[in-house]
Amino acid sequence: MEDPIASGSPPRPRGRGIYLLPNLFTTGGLFGGFFAIIAASQGRFEAACVAIFIAAILDGVDGRVARLTNTQSEFGVQYDSLADLISFGMAPALVMYYWALSSFKLDGLTAGKIGWLAAFLYAACAALRLARFNAQVAQVDKRWFIGLASPAAAGLMASFVWTCHDLRLSGSDLRYVALAVTVVAALLMVSRIRYTSFKGSGSGPKAERVPFFAIVIALVVLIALVLDPPRVLLAAGVLYALSGPVLWLRRRTSKAG
Repeated sequence: MEDPIASGSPPRPRGRGIYLLPNLFTTGGLFGGFFAIIAASQGRFEAACVAIFIAAILDGVDGRVARLTNTQSEFGVQYDSLADLISFGMAPALVMYYWALSSFKLDGLTAGKIGWLAAFLYAACAALRLARFNAQVAQVDKRWFIGLASPAAAGLMASFVWTCHDLRLSGSDLRYVALAVTVVAALLMVSRIRYTSFKGSGSGPKAERVPFFAIVIALVVLIALVLDPPRVLLAAGVLYALSGPVLWLRRRTSKAG
C-alpha cells in the first residue's frame, strides 16, 4: 500500500462525522431535561422524573463515547455543560416547583414567593456548580467531586418527587419538606464537601478504573431497581448526598482526636 507521506500527497483528513456521535448523546440528555419541564407543567410528574434519570444516563455516556472514539473537543465540553444546566438545573427545579413549591401561595402572597425563590436558588447553584467544575477540571483529584455533582442533586430531587407521587402523597401537603430538600440539594452542590466520583486516580485508562466494591454495589442497585425504581433511587440519592457530610465529619473528628 502506498504511503501518502512518501509519495508526497497530503494525508487524507479524518472524517468529522464521528464528532456527531457524542453530541447526539448530549442532545438526547438535553431533550430529556426539556421534556421533563414540559411534562411537569402538565402534571405528568412520573414521566418528568424518568426523563431526568434518562438524561443522567446519557450524560454519563457522552463523555465515554467521546473518549472511546477520540472525538473530544472544546465544543463538546461547553455543549455538555449547557445541556447539564437544563437537564440537572432547570428541569429538577421546575419539576419540584410544579409539584410542591408552587403551593406556598396557599400560605399567602408573601409566602408564595418562597416557592419560586427556592427553585431559583437550586437552578442558580447548579449553574455555579457547573461553572466551578469547568474552571477547576484540570486542578482537582479525579477521585473526588468538590460539592455534590449536579446529576446526583437532580437525581435526589427527581427521586423524591417520583417516590412521593407514586405513594399518592400531595405535593402541597409536603411543600415544607420539598423546600428543605431543594435548599439542601442546592447548598450541597456549591459546598466544598468532597464526594467520591467512583473513578480511579491518574490520567488516561487509569482514570476510568473503579474499585471492585463499586461494581458489586452497582449490581445490587440494578437488581433492586427492577423491584422498586423510585424508592431505590431515592435511597441511593439520600445515601450518596449524606456520604459527603458524614466523611467530612469523620475527617474532622479524626483530626481533632
